[in-house]
Amino acid sequence: MDPIDRLTAIFERFPGIGPRQAERFVHFLLRASPAIRRELTDAVSGLGGSVHRCSECMRFHSGARDVCSMCANKERDAGLLAVVSSDADLQALERSGTYRGRYFVLGGTISLASEKTSGLRIRELLASIPERAKNGLREIILAFPANPEGDATAIRVREEMTTLASTHQFSITALGRGLSTGSELEYADPDTIKNALAGRK
Repeated sequence: MDPIDRLTAIFERFPGIGPRQAERFVHFLLRASPAIRRELTDAVSGLGGSVHRCSECMRFHSGARDVCSMCANKERDAGLLAVVSSDADLQALERSGTYRGRYFVLGGTISLASEKTSGLRIRELLASIPERAKNGLREIILAFPANPEGDATAIRVREEMTTLASTHQFSITALGRGLSTGSELEYADPDTIKNALAGRK
């Protein structure tokens, strides 16, 4: 395949990127200096070497340690755990500047077409609860997108956690509807996320 067509096809696989945007990316790189293309190549290559998932929250991070800087930060509130669908949603909560608890990245939401949970880290989340409870866990916040898939995921996770919540004495809440129905958390502005956190129930 022609190198231009090949790179365009690769960019088209990116979420939210159509053929026109993919072509614009490629033509930008064609016009860019060799130094910029090398910088991009080095950055992409680096993803395979130093980047891996945190053993506690499951987000991607770089560094030699298994635990990311957020999970290693003793100043974060271990009593709060926000369960999010993706790394992008985690970053959206961080940008709000309001939340200072810990995270767990579930790895997606339930597809309404199949209702399967394969690929989601529900089992890993449940397994982590007893240790988190020892460290003072008092509330789990289900921070999923305000759409049918996010709602279905929240219902399923809440059901799976009912016994653990009773045993370890923590509450399960969900983001308030500061988020408009159908919205993705990663695209919400900081003020909207602040309102959703404040209105959780």
